[in-house]
Amino acid sequence: MREDLISRPPSGLINIEGRLLSVEKQVAIALRRLASGESQVSVGAAFGVGQSTVSQVTWRFIEALEERAKHHLNWPDFNQMQEIKLGFEASYGLPNCCGAIDATHIMMTLPAVQTSDDWCDQEKNYSMLLQGIVDHEMRFIDIMTGLPGGMSVSRLLKCSAFFKLSENGERLNGNVKAFGGDVIREYVVGGCSYPLLPWLMTPYETNGANGVSVPQSTFNHKHGAAKLLAVRAFSLLKGSWRILSKVMWRPDKRKLPSIILTCCLLHNIIIDCGDTLQQDVALSGHHDSGYQEQCCKQVDPLGRTMRDNLANHLRQ
Repeated sequence: MREDLISRPPSGLINIEGRLLSVEKQVAIALRRLASGESQVSVGAAFGVGQSTVSQVTWRFIEALEERAKHHLNWPDFNQMQEIKLGFEASYGLPNCCGAIDATHIMMTLPAVQTSDDWCDQEKNYSMLLQGIVDHEMRFIDIMTGLPGGMSVSRLLKCSAFFKLSENGERLNGNVKAFGGDVIREYVVGGCSYPLLPWLMTPYETNGANGVSVPQSTFNHKHGAAKLLAVRAFSLLKGSWRILSKVMWRPDKRKLPSIILTCCLLHNIIIDCGDTLQQDVALSGHHDSGYQEQCCKQVDPLGRTMRDNLANHLRQ
């Protein structure tokens, strides 16, 4: 990114000592703004620059990272997917599992002239949704954002390119596994807010009169442990890049998706570099604290058969 930050220096990038800001200082300012969620005034005071400089530097950093770091967030190729599937099977006993899916709300404050019921979510907050699929190491391998928080999670899924590609057989279309007469295709795991589909496994309902069988209970336990990877990944994302966990004051709805993507890229870069978050960094118990999970009742018959096949396999 050095070339981008040197080649097009924004106007006024002079600190209080009259010197042009170095690339290192520009990166430090942008990272501080994204990681702390502090105001531009507060970040500027820490670096001896004005609020407008923090704004310019941060946005230039976001534009450059979007352009230069896209390779850190891609759908896995065949070999990478084999590694992911082995990881899920080794840790959770789930064969052919390709990821865990979840969604979270990014809070925002809209000017009165822009308020809309679409952006007002179930908790009466203005927010933008982020859908993410993570691998066995909590790396994001697919994201979708930019849509209003008032939308349901299942509706968000159906608006995503991931849904269309999976439905058309262009994703999650790798080798099937056969256990006796049971066939298990590639899939991802998600919570009860998602529909049960041939390629998206959700848990068995446990509130029926007869409860669940032993195989179904075993499936729910292993499925739930794997699904928590996505929950933890979002908590880690919002805990590391706290601009996403604080209410953003009047964000540009066209720019906010770029901020979200940049934070997801930085999340992946940390994992790719083998770095970890310090143990004393406090994370919230859940990335969407205060939100109730809305259960989706949609069940695809092929999805039900696939889930039963998995439950039968896990029983053995």
